[in-house]
Amino acid sequence: MPELLAACLCAVNILSFVICGLDKHYARTGHRRISERTLLMSAFLFGSFGMLSGMLVFRHKTLHWKFIVPVPIFCIIHACVVILAFKYNLI
Repeated sequence: MPELLAACLCAVNILSFVICGLDKHYARTGHRRISERTLLMSAFLFGSFGMLSGMLVFRHKTLHWKFIVPVPIFCIIHACVVILAFKYNLI
């Protein structure tokens, strides 16, 4: 069970990283963008580490308070949830 959870968390974070990179690419090339709501929702749904990594690697949304405040907070919350779940043998 922990292996399945780890695989799901990796997949969600990779997806968040990829959509952050895609949105940056779309911004540069003038294509239709991925909505901020979708980007934030992917971070909220346990993809926060991937989104934060994407923001730093692609230098995307790093000047927008809507992203630089909640995404690190999501990272802290998600890390605490996973740590507590392991501590209390919930997974």
